[in-house]
Amino acid sequence: MDIDSVAVVQHKLVQRIVGGKMTPPVLYYLPPSPPCRSILLLAKMLGLEFELKIVNILEGEQLKPEFVAMNPQHCLPTMNDEGLVLWESRAILSYLVAAYGKSDELYPTDIRVRALVDQRLQFDLGTLYQRLTDYYFPTMFIGAPLDEGKRARLTEAVGWFNAIMEGRDFAAADHFTIADLSLLVTVSQLEAFGLELRPYKHVRHWLERCKDHMAPYDYEELNASKAMLLADMFKAKMNLAADS
Repeated sequence: MDIDSVAVVQHKLVQRIVGGKMTPPVLYYLPPSPPCRSILLLAKMLGLEFELKIVNILEGEQLKPEFVAMNPQHCLPTMNDEGLVLWESRAILSYLVAAYGKSDELYPTDIRVRALVDQRLQFDLGTLYQRLTDYYFPTMFIGAPLDEGKRARLTEAVGWFNAIMEGRDFAAADHFTIADLSLLVTVSQLEAFGLELRPYKHVRHWLERCKDHMAPYDYEELNASKAMLLADMFKAKMNLAADS
């Protein structure tokens, strides 16, 4: 058994017990949020139960003093696992697999494979998902006109991902990892928004493969339906702009 495996076992052996039951981690979230959806999907894969607390950012609940005291960045998702407070969904994904996973399959301990997983996660965070939000969210939340320059940057990023996926079944390893999970949520949101994916055949084939993989884990309820909810919000704002 390697050091990482020992650490996981030790964590599980000393998990806190209150009233004869394990105290679940607390997840502060909003169901339609793509980063929150990735955490919920992983929890389903791990068989992990959260104490779920919805934070309505549209009503400013994330700015309440008690939430800001816990997370000065006041963003979602935020997780509190017995005093360990984490935000940034991809950091939470990595932690949950290390702490609660039955194996390292979703976040391999092989240093070279893990490096690829981490790189793909950072690509999603800093490039692909960032450019999604840059293009769609100003319209969806404040009714700003679409910026074709930002659309060009978004399709550039999708093209990069398509090049990455050439000759690969999954994003980082020869099997599904948390890199695929994070990217799946992003790309499925692009699909729901109506971004044309036909030019990106490697991405399309990967997307269908990942959807099939996640089907047993309430993919439709936790991700697909919520992606359509955001898409409907976006389309409603577009319709309002067209009517004004």
